[in-house]
Amino acid sequence: MKVLIEIPDNELGFGMKVLNSLSFVKNAKPMSLASAMLWDNLKEAAEQVRLHKQGKIKLKTAQELLNEL
Repeated sequence: MKVLIEIPDNELGFGMKVLNSLSFVKNAKPMSLASAMLWDNLKEAAEQVRLHKQGKIKLKTAQELLNEL
């Protein structure tokens, strides 16, 4: 299982040291800024799809997106 943990930049060294000291943690590594932004964008997109499926919001069609270009 993968878990995303947000640690303040000024505590990153200590946080990584703690995580790496745990025997059950297999791979602890910081995300790049680009990866973190992509992760946030994907979470937002998934939330919009969920709300659309529930009928709470209306998403644009592919044709509407193409027309904007």
